[in-house]
This record gives sequence, structure tokens and C-alpha cells, in this order.
Amino acid sequence: MFGEFKEVMTKEFEMTDIGLMAYYLGIEVNQREDGSFISQAGYAREILKKFRMDNNKSINTPVECGVKLSKHDEEEKVDPTFFKSLVGSLRYLTCTRSDILYAVGLVCRYMEDPTTTHLKIAKRILRYIKDGVLEASIVWKELAGCLSEREDR
Repeated sequence: MFGEFKEVMTKEFEMTDIGLMAYYLGIEVNQREDGSFISQAGYAREILKKFRMDNNKSINTPVECGVKLSKHDEEEKVDPTFFKSLVGSLRYLTCTRSDILYAVGLVCRYMEDPTTTHLKIAKRILRYIKDGVLEASIVWKELAGCLSEREDR
């Protein structure tokens, strides 16, 4: 089916088949017979370097238990543009890192008027990313069983 589609499109448009996808928008793709793996390890390294967190000590949780944040925090204000850039980078990383979704969602609430407290939480997420799970990936595998069983689903 895909072959037919590709043939029709090649006749209609000028196209070149460059093979299987390996890298797209910061997402590394590894397609094998036993499944497809996607990862943003390279992107994670880039944002650690961009925000100067690549040499910081790593931690094993993205957010402390019971942390309480407020929009009306009395702490010193931080540059909203810098904070938005950091949080935006973390949001994009959630494409392959569901383990940071809650923590990133938490800091997203304070993008309008961030304080040093909010920045510390965002930087903690970066330190968590560095903690040995930098190479985290998502795996898609073929359904087990014969073709007729897959078609029944």
C-alpha cells in the first residue's frame, strides 16, 4: 500500500527517497525490525548546555514531594523571556519524556510573572534530566501474533 502511494506521488511530484527517517526536529528515530525507538537525548544535552546546567549535579526526581508554588510569591522576579525559553525547551522535551510532564506542567503555570522559586523548580527538572535517564526513549513494537489477529483489533 505504501509502495503504491510512493509510486503515484513520485510520478506527480519531483521526489527523492532518502530512506528511513533517522533525525527530525531534535527527535532521533531508530527503526528496526523489532520496533521503532524515538529519543531526544541529543536535544536534552543541547538544552542542558544552553542553560549552563551540563556540569551541575544530577538528581533523581524532577520535583520535590509536597512542593507549594504560588503566583504571588514574594521572591525576586526573574527575566520572563529567559524563563519562557527554558520552560518551552522543557515542554518540547516532553514529546519523549512523559516522566517530566507533571513537573513541566507545574512550572508552566508561572510563565507570566516568574520568580527565583519558579526558576529553581525549572532548573531542578534539568538536573533530573541529567540523572542517568538522559538516554530515555519511547519504543513502539509490532503486535505479537499473526497478521489475521492484528487485523481483528
